[in-house]
Amino acid sequence: MSPSGNSYFLLMFLGLLITLPRAQGASCEPVRIPMCKSMPWNMTKMPNHLHHSTQANAILAIEQFEGLLTTKCSQDLLFFLCAMYAPICTIDFQQEPIKPCKSVCERARAGCEPILIKYGHTWPESLACEELPVYDRGVCISPEAIITVEQGTESMPDFPIDSNNGNCGGAVSEHCKCKPMKASQKTYLKNNYNYVIRAKVKEVKVKCHDATAVVEVKEILKSSLVNIPKDTVTLYTNSGCLCPQLVVNEEYIIMGYEDKERTRLLLVEGSLAERWRDRLAKKISRWDQKLRRPRKSKSPVPPNANKNSNSRQMYS
Repeated sequence: MSPSGNSYFLLMFLGLLITLPRAQGASCEPVRIPMCKSMPWNMTKMPNHLHHSTQANAILAIEQFEGLLTTKCSQDLLFFLCAMYAPICTIDFQQEPIKPCKSVCERARAGCEPILIKYGHTWPESLACEELPVYDRGVCISPEAIITVEQGTESMPDFPIDSNNGNCGGAVSEHCKCKPMKASQKTYLKNNYNYVIRAKVKEVKVKCHDATAVVEVKEILKSSLVNIPKDTVTLYTNSGCLCPQLVVNEEYIIMGYEDKERTRLLLVEGSLAERWRDRLAKKISRWDQKLRRPRKSKSPVPPNANKNSNSRQMYS
């Protein structure tokens, strides 16, 4: 049997352990973290991967991500957090809880770190992706690889496992609703984009939970720490939906954010794409000047300030 086949049957076996009563060994305990009760597993083990000794402690810690979850920056975020804070516990893996796959962490981080950066935060070091196992080289869990058993009948995952790369092999039927945005001074100043480019769309790719756009950069109107070549580049999203929507062979002005650590450009929530018009370049230049201009102090001057100053001079 091939290694990928072994991985498949291991995951199926873990699915059986998760749902059948015999998986509830003495070291496992029911999941009591409210945010994680919707997960495909119902048993966990403390301490978790973040060294919380009790679920009560884990609850207090995971609640800090409630605001980030409401942004829907990544559909993998909740699964990843619960796999870290309330890890799966099975009868055969009680010594060390099973970790989430590295790819799950990377997808969650790619989608949500730009939001954190926008508000002056960074991805927590405690949730670093580097040390997590890779799908095809160790035991780990991911949303597309969980197999559950309902009423004694095996149910396959919503997305078939692609054993070659650990991603979904099936098509994702996401109903994408993109909020329309217009290029305006107010939007530009509010969102403070990392890059602004004029580009022609060469290709739009949608694979499993990930959508990307390949564009040919015609002009660079603004850039930050990521070097943007006048060449073909890929714009990365945080879901299976490409928002804002792009049409192949059309030319756009695109405003977005960047992933500095992986030196790539992002097209995520808050990003903007509008059909290219020559006058937009001049507008962007004016808006960028306003963005860079130091704001004047608005502290009011007391109406009698000068009078009092003169009085002091008279009696000095």
